[in-house]
Amino acid sequence: MMNKNERILIFLAAIILIGAFLFPIWKIDLQAPQYPEGIGLRIWVNQITGLNEHDLNNINKLNHYIGMKEIVPSSIPELKIMPYIVLFLIAVGILVSILKRKRLLTIWLALIIILMIAGLYDFYIWGYDYGHNLNPTAPIKVPGMTYQPPLLGSKQLLNMKSISLPDIGSYFIGISFLLGSYVLLNKKIKRKKTL
Repeated sequence: MMNKNERILIFLAAIILIGAFLFPIWKIDLQAPQYPEGIGLRIWVNQITGLNEHDLNNINKLNHYIGMKEIVPSSIPELKIMPYIVLFLIAVGILVSILKRKRLLTIWLALIIILMIAGLYDFYIWGYDYGHNLNPTAPIKVPGMTYQPPLLGSKQLLNMKSISLPDIGSYFIGISFLLGSYVLLNKKIKRKKTL
């Protein structure tokens, strides 16, 4: 059973996940001489936007020349599913704080890890598809060249440097997980001390 302070921390951990709706969870920035001010994408739980107002449109134009598919946020099923996944995690976290069960806390934390790994894998597959399945009639063709953005870190793609990193929304998810883990580990330490 959890005490009052632990329950409050778990409740906060669940509510903090709302930050995943308020800020992008991932960012892909492109650096190139023709874009000195920078250009990039912001991936939210329910949409993809540009770093600047016209960036998504400009990136789609660039992608057309090298044969990449157009990025159409409304056609990406994950963007329709992810909001429900985050809401589910918030609801389960609140339920854990109400029911006060350590086992439920362990399951909730495991769910967060599994869903984060699944999300990263899905993002990798998405990037692989966009970067490898190129239109053979594209105006610019470089034999053997693929344009998959990095999953994490930076990569040179022709004259562009692509940088892919977690954004603010991911930090909220991380803080939520750390708060839950703190409560779980603290309970284990206390139990060992009483033995």
